Amino acid sequence: MARTRTALVLAAALVAGVAPLTPGGAAAAAPAAAEATTAEVGTVVQEGGRLTVPAGTEGPVTLRLTVTLPAGVTGPVRAHLALPVTAFPPAGPSPLRLAAALNSTCSVDGGAFAACAWDSPWIDGEDYPHPVRLALPVTEAAPTLTYAVTIDTSSDQAWVGSLDAPVELNDSTGAVVARGEAGLDFVLGTVEPKHLGALHARDENGVLWRYEGTSRPERPFAPRRKVGGGWNAYTAVVPVSTPMANGTGDLVARDGAGVLWYYKGTGNPDAPFAPRTKVGAGWNAYTAFAGRGNGTLVARDKSGVLWVYERDYSGSAPFLPRIRVGAGWNVYNALAGYGGGPLARDTGGVLWKYDETGSTGDPEGYPFRARLRVGAGWNAYTAFAGTGDLGRRSYQDVVARDRSGHLWLYQGVIKSGALVPGPTRTHVGAGWNVYDLIF
Repeated sequence: MARTRTALVLAAALVAGVAPLTPGGAAAAAPAAAEATTAEVGTVVQEGGRLTVPAGTEGPVTLRLTVTLPAGVTGPVRAHLALPVTAFPPAGPSPLRLAAALNSTCSVDGGAFAACAWDSPWIDGEDYPHPVRLALPVTEAAPTLTYAVTIDTSSDQAWVGSLDAPVELNDSTGAVVARGEAGLDFVLGTVEPKHLGALHARDENGVLWRYEGTSRPERPFAPRRKVGGGWNAYTAVVPVSTPMANGTGDLVARDGAGVLWYYKGTGNPDAPFAPRTKVGAGWNAYTAFAGRGNGTLVARDKSGVLWVYERDYSGSAPFLPRIRVGAGWNVYNALAGYGGGPLARDTGGVLWKYDETGSTGDPEGYPFRARLRVGAGWNAYTAFAGTGDLGRRSYQDVVARDRSGHLWLYQGVIKSGALVPGPTRTHVGAGWNVYDLIF
């Protein structure tokens, strides 16, 4: 039990050394001592200052706490660490999801680490000052206790930011016997491969190479990895779902005879594509293709009409019957899939973005809204391609190769409600003219 300090409060006359007199002249009895009690509370001190918690693939970091208990505390004590998150992002994250995304082990006084679970008492519509908390192991009271807590989480939780997390110890009656704070700074670490894009490039010998994102915009690609040879059999190769560094992402490839083949992503970066399956013949009728990132393919025919092939997830064929989008697409000399709708470069070098509507009944027409001008000067590039996010958990990006073989990165931004390549570029590297196809 917590020790209680007792103070005797004496009457003013007694403090002055004079006993008050009764009306008859006799000394009055001294007033009874007033007893006031104050519970003594110990301290919790974080060792080493604030702790940086990388949200990503770095692995766990360790929080160390030293607790000093007041004299007289006996029996088992329980410790809790709480996260005072006051605002959650509008889409997706919640106290329950945050608790599930935090992984910890705990140790007391140098003992073995064991799993300890985060939980959330949060109920929808109710306001809690500490919506997520961690229960540390129960231990017997001692003048000094030390706790070590490992914390690990994914890049999805980088939004948590900096917190002063309350730490509180209670005795067996629930009385608080020690309290303090732990400074935790959640920062974005190395992003997981499932959130990072990948770029593919075919060399003049028909070998396909794979460049996986690193999450570092200044050096966005890891060293290339060989996918395999024989890819010069194709006159066009187009991702229909965004290639990612974890080996997901499907693509189609058209051979010289006009046959279209489907390569499904495996989820294995070492062998990212399953054996091809035949879609059908007659695809030489098209002069340009672009994927929409969701399994859908758009194709422009020789007369300039654009057609859309929606992904068929229920049947044996990969695509539903084509739907006519509209004519006039021969004003463009290059198309590339990016963020739900194609990027299209006109003959004057102006880049345009067609954003998806998401509905066949959209009054602006299916499947794209009115085009949005990105900018001029894109005739400086001999190839450009949309990718997944190569940087810091933001938006999908675009890479472009100039005539000298230099590759440039444009990070995605939102403009007028649409995802477009940003206004500034970052130099990625040279020597990319060894490739005749980049996607």
